[in-house]
Amino acid sequence: MATSPTPHLDTLLQHTGVAQFDPANGAAPVALPSMRTSTVRFQNLDALDRAQAGKAQGDRSVTYGRVGMDTHAALEEVFCELEGAQRAFLASSGLGAITLAFFSVLNSKDHVLVADCSYGPVRYLDKTVLGRMDIQVSYCRATPAELESKLQPNTRMLYVESPGSLLFEMLDIPALSAFARKHNLILAVDNTWGSGYIYRPLDLGADISIVAGTKYVGGHSDLMLGAVMAKEPGLIKRINDTHYAMGYSISADDAWLAIRGARTLPIRMRQSAQNALEVCEFLNARPEVARIYHPALPTDPGHALWQRDCTGSNGMLAVELVLDNAAARRFVDGLTLFGIGFSWGGFESLVQLVDHSALQVHGYWSRNDNAIVRLHIGLESPQDLIADIEQALDRAAG
Repeated sequence: MATSPTPHLDTLLQHTGVAQFDPANGAAPVALPSMRTSTVRFQNLDALDRAQAGKAQGDRSVTYGRVGMDTHAALEEVFCELEGAQRAFLASSGLGAITLAFFSVLNSKDHVLVADCSYGPVRYLDKTVLGRMDIQVSYCRATPAELESKLQPNTRMLYVESPGSLLFEMLDIPALSAFARKHNLILAVDNTWGSGYIYRPLDLGADISIVAGTKYVGGHSDLMLGAVMAKEPGLIKRINDTHYAMGYSISADDAWLAIRGARTLPIRMRQSAQNALEVCEFLNARPEVARIYHPALPTDPGHALWQRDCTGSNGMLAVELVLDNAAARRFVDGLTLFGIGFSWGGFESLVQLVDHSALQVHGYWSRNDNAIVRLHIGLESPQDLIADIEQALDRAAG
């Protein structure tokens, strides 16, 4: 049987960032160990000079432990494979990665356009830091027509998240890329939902892709991690300079955990996606359900974009319930297999009752009084999850 000249991403994730064979004995551990250090020693001054020269040119040259050794380099390589990037830069959280992207691109008195469906803490970053630095931010639906009306002479960046936070609104990244090129803007995309495995914004025309590795890459709810990826050399240099100047660093142990998580990312994400669709089928038949937000569902308004641009889905969905707030709280509290929490992407199922105040800024929302509940469907038996949701809905109606 002929072999493919380009291995599938599933294969690359098993063979990227592995330990090298020891030249003395020809052996190597299966898993690259966590290499922790603060100080880097050099054999002689010539070796130090070469490292410093490489760093000055933007290479990944290590002169101090903050940059990270082999474990960090291996995780950067994993992110590059996932995202189709030339360089990846690590941060201590997803929000840290978002901040790195903003600071790498923007200067004081610049203006940035932000999709109204983006991750909520971006607005907090704007309110507490960007405003103090005299960086202006405008929010609107991420369509070329609406963005055109918000453009200013000093607009430098377009920042979006696709699918959007909370309600999973699919955005047309190729169209947004064309808009950004027309107006000489940097297009940055929060790609935590796709995490490179099922969605690759850089291939669709984005300049920067941002991932919270805390979620599906880590996969076990035991680490905090962010990453910023890019292809273009000039942009890579700007991110590299900012990353170094701001002292970004992550634990080697967290890098090791993330590499371990990436090995099982394909099967975890596929199983969560399959379980989520089974839950959606059940919810579709319930009288309490007014709408399901999940782009892999054929009835979702973003389904055609999802089919065109994505290679799979995950376990995230939101459901609009014809319940008042008190009944919705009974439903959430009545769930026994879903933890109440804000994160997602781990092995476990989670639930969050979405505050309507957080939805007011989303033009995608229908703005009615129905409760919105966000679910992350994990790796439990979907039959057990469905039974749990069923009894909780019955309790809410009780």
